[in-house]
Amino acid sequence: MHKIIALWAHPRSMSTATERIMRERGDLDVLHEPFMYDYYVGQGRDFPGFEPVPGHPTTYEGICDMLQERAEAGPVFFKDMAFYVVPRMLGDREMLRRITHVFLVRPPVASLLSYHKLDPDFTREEVGIEAQWQLYQAAEAEGLSPVVIEAEAVRADPKGIMRALWARIGLNYTEAAFDWQAPPEDWEHVSAWHEEASTSSGIRTADPEEMLRKEMEFEALVERVPHLQDYLHHHAPYFRKLSERALRV
Repeated sequence: MHKIIALWAHPRSMSTATERIMRERGDLDVLHEPFMYDYYVGQGRDFPGFEPVPGHPTTYEGICDMLQERAEAGPVFFKDMAFYVVPRMLGDREMLRRITHVFLVRPPVASLLSYHKLDPDFTREEVGIEAQWQLYQAAEAEGLSPVVIEAEAVRADPKGIMRALWARIGLNYTEAAFDWQAPPEDWEHVSAWHEEASTSSGIRTADPEEMLRKEMEFEALVERVPHLQDYLHHHAPYFRKLSERALRV
């Protein structure tokens, strides 16, 4: 049985661009948010811009079975939101231990700002960082070694961070992963959410002034949408906990 590697993200955390790097390696069977089908389709929630692919399993159990079946043929990588599987996976010790866990975090001011532009009706749960922390703790409690990476660190030094990550999870360094080709076909059902990662040829480098601009923009937005401040206060402590454990190079 081969590895199953999960990138547990939160929305608008640069997770699709990070998934793109993993796809371009060429040695992994890559799935894009398989547990979305349980959280939104199977459980009857609305998700703007999501067009389900016919035949994809829509239950937690069915998706777990699919991942394990695909891992019989070769190593599997998938990117997903942690809140799709919390609390279900917290009590599923077998699946929790079967996965190599990687967590990606981005400062919540930036992710909230970006999320609101695409879906102004998202819930506090869908911010997703609290669920990441819960899943991280569950993995640690099982004696596993979950790895945290930060979006801004990937942007600043994509090759350095990914080299260090791959070394931690048992993958060889692959230079070709940073030279992106045609966008993946299985992004079409959520294309509105991933335009930049679909059309770029690589990770966009960080702008030193960008975070300051985002903080100012968020402050202006909160005046019109005050509940976003509550979302920020709720999730910021979990972001800090994860950030403190992030991979450094």
